[in-house]
Amino acid sequence: MARIVLADDGIEFDGESPSKGPLGGVESAIVELTRKLAARGHEVLIRNNCLAERTIDGVSWAPISHGLPEAADLYIANRGDKLIGAMPGARRTVFWIHNPAQYLLKWRYLSKLWRLRPTIIFIGEYHKTTYPLWAPSGGRVVIPYGIGEAFCRSEPADVPPPPRAIFTSNPLRSLDWLLDRWEKGIQPFVPQAELHLYSGPGTYGAVGDSKAIEMDRVLDQARSLADRGVVLHAPVPKPELIEIFKDTRVMLYKGDLNETFCAALAEAQAAGVPAIVGKFGSVVERVINGETGTVATTDQEFMGAAVKLLQDDVLWKRQHQSALARQQEWGWDEAAAAFEGLIPA
Repeated sequence: MARIVLADDGIEFDGESPSKGPLGGVESAIVELTRKLAARGHEVLIRNNCLAERTIDGVSWAPISHGLPEAADLYIANRGDKLIGAMPGARRTVFWIHNPAQYLLKWRYLSKLWRLRPTIIFIGEYHKTTYPLWAPSGGRVVIPYGIGEAFCRSEPADVPPPPRAIFTSNPLRSLDWLLDRWEKGIQPFVPQAELHLYSGPGTYGAVGDSKAIEMDRVLDQARSLADRGVVLHAPVPKPELIEIFKDTRVMLYKGDLNETFCAALAEAQAAGVPAIVGKFGSVVERVINGETGTVATTDQEFMGAAVKLLQDDVLWKRQHQSALARQQEWGWDEAAAAFEGLIPA
């Protein structure tokens, strides 16, 4: 058994947060990964901005203000530059990042990365390309996020869902673009279709609060399209989202150069929801073009693929079954095993 310590100085959350409300992708990843590492027999300690010291699902949570342990076999510094050198007694330090890596080129990061040389953990092949080859590291490892077990237990549908599309990402990630295409090039050809949005600042804690005005501008655009089948919902917890996916025909998402994994797409695909995406960022790693959806290279191709999938039951069934068969292969057990492989012998 190894001692694994993960430190995070971001928003407030703990191991019970996913069941209480919507939670961001990074925070969800921390919860899922550490649960699996604990289940594999390791002593796992998280020090973050949680409110109280507790043990949840075998993981020890405590406020980072209480300090870090003196020693660990594997220390996972999550995102923040101040955390990289915070456990000099660790046998191995890795630096887990989630956003495009250009932000590491600031001096406060580079100075620590040159001096301490941690292994940098990227969450996808596209993500890895965002960090220049000349930049310092003690190694570069790709470990994709896992997909939650509940999504991977989805069963084939008996009948196709109604013509209902979904968007579950950040409203600032091209939702305004999608609303324009929906209004002008998708819904007019499928008048009975609906686009359900589960999106808003609530998922992102204080970060969401700081961008709430900008997000609300996009959400107001969505509200104005109620007569075009656009339905706005607040973000929902994962268990509720799984049930929603059962009545969803397609996920529509342009993609974004800042998207380094896209858990929203991964979850939908694992649950059997075909997806139409653009050729941006990491979303091309989440959708198998022509099998579990479409990776569109133009706006016209995106809109045409959406119209077809909303209407064609045979196509939908084929892509639904392919998504179930091919997009459930990498879960948090596999991701935990990959992190386990970083523990020194």
